[in-house]
Amino acid sequence: MNYTQIKETCLYISDLDQAETFYGEILEMPVISKVTDRHIFFRCGSSVLLCFIPDATKNERNLPPHYAHGPQHVAFEVDIIAYQSTKAKLLKKGISITHEQDWKEGMESFYFEDPFGHVLEIVPNGIWE
Repeated sequence: MNYTQIKETCLYISDLDQAETFYGEILEMPVISKVTDRHIFFRCGSSVLLCFIPDATKNERNLPPHYAHGPQHVAFEVDIIAYQSTKAKLLKKGISITHEQDWKEGMESFYFEDPFGHVLEIVPNGIWE
């Protein structure tokens, strides 16, 4: 196997409009698809963030059923040069940082939550190198 990346990541949410405001406006991810009462998808760099209503997808008939409940975790990578400005921009937009973590070789990341209680993280590129 020769994987190149994780292309899609799913979060399960309860309100498409609230997700659109948070991910689309606050986190500035462009919306690439929205289907009423089912999903909203966002472009995130070369990947896609899929946000589904779990009650719609757990009974899926055209695709394999899938759903989840409770807090999930996703880390978003930014260029190391933009890490501090990204943090400052999110703070200015009213995002509360819930945790800051020091990693190897002076690397760091920070955590915050979306409106659904999911644990989100901003990491600089190179953190897993």
